[in-house]
Amino acid sequence: MDIANQIKNLGIQEEKILYNEPMKKHTTFKIGGPAEIFIKIDNIEDLKKILLFANKNNQKLTIIGNGSNLLVLDEGIKGITLNIKIEKIDIEKKEEEVKITVGAGEKIGKLARICMQEQITGLEELSGIPGTIGGAIRMNAGAHGKEIKDIVETVKCIDYQGNERIFKNEELKFSYRNSIFKKEKYIITQTELSLKKGKKEEIKAKMEEYAKYRKEKQPIESPSAGSTFKRGSDFITAKLIDEAGLKGYHVGDAEVSTKHSGFVINKGSATAKDVLELIDHVKNEIYNKFQKQIELEIEIIGEANN
Repeated sequence: MDIANQIKNLGIQEEKILYNEPMKKHTTFKIGGPAEIFIKIDNIEDLKKILLFANKNNQKLTIIGNGSNLLVLDEGIKGITLNIKIEKIDIEKKEEEVKITVGAGEKIGKLARICMQEQITGLEELSGIPGTIGGAIRMNAGAHGKEIKDIVETVKCIDYQGNERIFKNEELKFSYRNSIFKKEKYIITQTELSLKKGKKEEIKAKMEEYAKYRKEKQPIESPSAGSTFKRGSDFITAKLIDEAGLKGYHVGDAEVSTKHSGFVINKGSATAKDVLELIDHVKNEIYNKFQKQIELEIEIIGEANN
């Protein structure tokens, strides 16, 4: 029996399982070759079934959320790609403190809007991040001086053998765009956030201010994977790219945004190969001109990395 038929026998709804699925449909960059087997995971039971199956059949696993920080290679992804869509929002208010239990597949923007309606403050700065809660925790996403680590109490996850575990904030090794999940094989399933009661008008005003900033300063009208390059320890990467005259530089339809040079955008039909060539050129130019090594904020996944 082939792998596809074996997966059908696991009792997962057929509409959740896709074969040779173009990853450009599942990334904000709108780039990427086909995932051999693509499964939407919206509950823990299905996740455990797939983990058991993958272990027994020596299947490679790739985990994604909203695909907002990813460049998928043109060759696609071998094995099983799990799209974590576990959704849950439970709110518990205690005097001024608010605890929110959130499924890893919930989008940050949706949660921020619910917090505004419920008069809960603490998520405004992060409200424009296009990813999921799970993805944000994995990379310790941040904006406007705040990072997800500042509001995370605990994270529930499952290792690749199907064992559940809960980490406290101090165990997660959070640092700039990094956490324990970048190195260790755990799949985030939910988190508990610690927020506070606030006033709806103030929360709304903050969110609108940050949304306006994002619209004015970032190329949100074009497909991208968000900020492409990390900030340097002693320099602002986008500023160096500007000074190197690379704003607007392009390879095929991959372009250094003319609006914000920290972003590489897809002008229409960019390939991963185009993006990688552009990134290499930018890295080399910055090193040659300023002797600075710049690092990627986006993650590259796919067959060539196996």
